Amino acid sequence: GHEVREIRKSYPDVYLVVPGVRQKGSDSHDQARVITPYEAMTAGASAVVVGRPIVGSANPREAVARILTELAAKPPVETPTPFS
Repeated sequence: GHEVREIRKSYPDVYLVVPGVRQKGSDSHDQARVITPYEAMTAGASAVVVGRPIVGSANPREAVARILTELAAKPPVETPTPFS
């Protein structure tokens, strides 16, 4: 996830899916390097993969709502859509 900004600069039209996304302060599980949803999207990610923080939550809907609220804090950079 931390390479997104550099990859976006070199390949502005590529669709970048970023795994290992966690909210600040959450458990990183087995992920050695994590990035927040906001950091990933503002760096140029086209999509983020957030699995365990949602499915492992006692309240998955609330977990999704928190992530969406974080993403809405600032509009993501414009990125291409897949297969466009």
